[in-house]
Amino acid sequence: MESDAEESLKKRQKKNSFAADSSRKPLELIPFRPYQVMGEVNFIQEEDVRLESTRARFSNVLKRHGALAERLARDSDKMIFERLQKEFEAVRASQTREVYLDGEEWNDGLLATIRERVHMEADRKAMPADPNTVPSNHAEENITYRAGNKVICCLEGARIGIQYETSFAGEPCELYHCVLESKSFLEKMTVLEHTIPFFLPIREAENDLLSSNAMRFIDYIGELLQAYVDRREQVRLIKELYGNQIGELFHSLPYHMIEFVLDDFDWLQSDSQS
Repeated sequence: MESDAEESLKKRQKKNSFAADSSRKPLELIPFRPYQVMGEVNFIQEEDVRLESTRARFSNVLKRHGALAERLARDSDKMIFERLQKEFEAVRASQTREVYLDGEEWNDGLLATIRERVHMEADRKAMPADPNTVPSNHAEENITYRAGNKVICCLEGARIGIQYETSFAGEPCELYHCVLESKSFLEKMTVLEHTIPFFLPIREAENDLLSSNAMRFIDYIGELLQAYVDRREQVRLIKELYGNQIGELFHSLPYHMIEFVLDDFDWLQSDSQS
């Protein structure tokens, strides 16, 4: 009986010791909780560092892209612009009259007349001179046409030149040129050369519109250029007016994608003052 009582006492002591151990286990986990929170803070800080690093690399890429675009525009495009500008100025200086086209006066029929005129003039100059031929005032007439922000003229070599005049807030901006040509009056026209920024989709417009609707192509390029200048000048104004409230500003070359970061403190300050 005594041995049975001793064994029963030992079993109770073992159970109590296990219960005491199990009651202490949750207390052992408490010191580890601050380390988990610290790990979350470190993770957030690492994410911020990676984000800043990515932003810095992206900024450097944009700077190199802008430098490349400027170098391209400064070299070959600048020479083409100067040559075409001189040619357009010479044509404008020798014009017999300038016709202002309003609304529907600028149409496909007029464009066909201009095309016919440039080919007739090219054929006339290609023929050997005949002393018995009486000069025609009509053949020597040099007419330029103005439709909106476009000046359309006949160039040497059966070419049609279009000069686009852009503006912003009533002030003139850059001039752009596009020269079209065709081997004959019946063949489709192609873009021979231009001074339009390389990042604007002129080749896509040529493939989609020029062969089917030359007038629409000419108008579309004018709209494309004016929209580009408008976006660029609006960004310039934002920088001038709100530069102290903008932390960073990024944009694509045609200014159709713009991203900027606002300085929250400056905005809060301006809101409180108002």
